[in-house]
Amino acid sequence: MNFDFAAFLMAAAGVTGIIWALDAAIWAPRRRLQRQDAAAVAGEAEAPARAGAPGEPMLVEYARALFPIIVIVLLLRSFLVEPFRIPSGSMEPTLLPGDFILVNKFDFGMRLPVFDVKVLPVGEPKRGDVIVFRYPRNPSVDYIKRVVGLPGDHITYRDKIVYINGVPQKQKILGPYIDEDGQPVPGVQERQEHLGSVTHDILVYTEPTFQSYPCMPNGGFTVPPHHYFVMGDNRDNSNDSRFWCAVPEKNLVGKAFLIWMSWDMNRGGIAWQRIGDRIR
Repeated sequence: MNFDFAAFLMAAAGVTGIIWALDAAIWAPRRRLQRQDAAAVAGEAEAPARAGAPGEPMLVEYARALFPIIVIVLLLRSFLVEPFRIPSGSMEPTLLPGDFILVNKFDFGMRLPVFDVKVLPVGEPKRGDVIVFRYPRNPSVDYIKRVVGLPGDHITYRDKIVYINGVPQKQKILGPYIDEDGQPVPGVQERQEHLGSVTHDILVYTEPTFQSYPCMPNGGFTVPPHHYFVMGDNRDNSNDSRFWCAVPEKNLVGKAFLIWMSWDMNRGGIAWQRIGDRIR
């Protein structure tokens, strides 16, 4: 089971907020009365600590301190920016396993946390955007891919080339793929693809792949309204729309825009050269 951090933040905000509210409405007035009684017994105008009057409980103190912090984090994470970690190589060479990225959640509209109900339409994904979304077959899992097809597009993938409405998207062969250690990866070729107005790099196997795609039984797929056809940049090693069809608009999370940290023990720890790279 995946940990739902948004639900955790909502629950934490609710609990700390309720404790703070109960203290302000009920417990704090009682403590003031007890301090006044203690002061009267002590014959003083105020009740110092030595009078034995109760102070603010530690639970209330923590709730009062944490509530605004939790709310601020919840608002930022829900409506503006959310961090994610890349777990696999399906988006190589753009994103590597161990990359920590930031996702803009405002570009595709403001949604209520946990309930994922859009309350303010802002914009829609554009062709070539790298997006995070909830996997249609298991919405508790987040996926990241590149938008290839927009609603109404007819997408064909043939001989490792994407065709959009019958137009092949231009590619340029860059040579063998060189990994982060400076070593060529056998059988893998790096290419530059022009996907509409977006230029980015992809990986393909040099050997022909004779693979059928469940969502392209006749060689193509027409993107339904309010859906998006997505693919990984590591074209022969990606579980994407070719296998489970399009992403519903309601599953969108946001647009990836920055690598803020990159950590992979297999690459020697922190990859300093990747920190701060914009995602294109």
